Amino acid sequence: MKYDIVIIGSGPAGQKAAIAASKLGKRVAIIERNFRGMGGVCLHKGTIPSKTMREAILYLTGYRHRDVYSKWYRRKRRITMQDLRLKLADVAEHELEIIHDQLERNGVEVFIGEAKFVSPHEVEVDCETGRKVLYGDYILVATGTKPSRPPHIPFDGETIFDSDEIIDLKQIPRSMIVVGGGVIGIEYAIMFATLGVEVTVLDGRERLLEFCDREIIDALIHHARSLGMVFRMGEEVVGIERFSDSMAAVQTESGKRLVADSVLYTVGRVGDADELNFQAAGLEPDERGRLWCNEEHQTWVPHIYGAGDIVGFPALASVSMEQGRRVVCNAFNEPFEAFDLMPYGLFTIPEISMVGKTEQQLTDAHIPYEVGAARYREIARGQISGDRDGMLKILFHRETLKILGIHAIGEAATEIVHIGQTVMSFGGTIEYFRNAVFNYPTMAECYKVAAFDAFEKMSLDRLFEESKLTKISIDAALNSVAEEQPAESDEEETVEV
Repeated sequence: MKYDIVIIGSGPAGQKAAIAASKLGKRVAIIERNFRGMGGVCLHKGTIPSKTMREAILYLTGYRHRDVYSKWYRRKRRITMQDLRLKLADVAEHELEIIHDQLERNGVEVFIGEAKFVSPHEVEVDCETGRKVLYGDYILVATGTKPSRPPHIPFDGETIFDSDEIIDLKQIPRSMIVVGGGVIGIEYAIMFATLGVEVTVLDGRERLLEFCDREIIDALIHHARSLGMVFRMGEEVVGIERFSDSMAAVQTESGKRLVADSVLYTVGRVGDADELNFQAAGLEPDERGRLWCNEEHQTWVPHIYGAGDIVGFPALASVSMEQGRRVVCNAFNEPFEAFDLMPYGLFTIPEISMVGKTEQQLTDAHIPYEVGAARYREIARGQISGDRDGMLKILFHRETLKILGIHAIGEAATEIVHIGQTVMSFGGTIEYFRNAVFNYPTMAECYKVAAFDAFEKMSLDRLFEESKLTKISIDAALNSVAEEQPAESDEEETVEV
């Protein structure tokens, strides 16, 4: 069976690539392990389940209203894992229907079964109806990733588990140790801490989420500690063991032993392509099972592409979608205008979002920048919603005034960041936000408040510069007067009597 492109994996990258190729009139095949697995890890184990669970936690705990109703604030007693999963089935089912409908309407042929390469152009699929060999002029590997599961960690899915298994827990534990302070680990750690779970985070690095703005992460950690979370940084884990029916101990390299009801292990992810037989295609994954690709997402076998989490950082669903489209445009010689300003969204509590450069990056690059900041407590909508701790930062060039970065933490951070992203994409300056009119009361008003803060700092800076110039002018004038005065004589004055 011959196709213009064969796509392995139906996650965000595979879906968008298949639809894009079909719209170009190409014959497209997409392979997924099982029918209910359409949508990939994003829909069934990762992005959608975790964000749905987060929303359930915010609702059931009354988190968003805890500061609004003060002593009248009450949260649901005895929240269960069943409560957290209640909405998940509906959301997943709806998204699954959309995926099937889109693929069917666009004429994409779907094959359900385990795939493996038999040659650089051929992929064998072990379907229920027998084995089929699909030939593709181009092949896209978009299989995603899975949690790293070292053999010495005694995973049991109940007391010691990974991020794929956490959604299926029977009950909410009283205490939890989260091994790994990356995005996934921190998101789940704060979710469970919001439920009242005693959470300790262990990580071998000295700082959390180093790609984010330091001030934003410091604010996140401050909030997390207010929930009772404990952070043990610079700690390497050397062993985890279960010592009773419902307890586990974590041993660190420094000699510490931490005990809790549960352990969530989230130290990295690896490519989910163990059965693909890359060698038959002339490919060799790295030590983490990922594929190397160039800027156009071609592997070193030119007609085979990689997209999504399988190619590594940034491993975001939004970026994966664009990568899938880019693959198709490159393969079939269609124009594709790459968009460099990709936003990041961390669905912690509170949420974090950013686009562009951080202060640390600008400092290292010796770029003169200034910061305009707005605190949610200064915004009417912040008071209304009860979020007084959030903030928005605008980084801009001191001379050209062009926007260099946007960083936000708090309610709707992942939404309002797109306003800054849009202005940045058109080369806009901080002046835009000073002059723009925003709906009131909204969180978007933060941009105007931050712009006013920025210009206040710039005016003080100009005042300083003017004072320096004034002082220089006065000093120059005094020196000039001094030079015009006749020199005093060293000879004594003779007075006649």
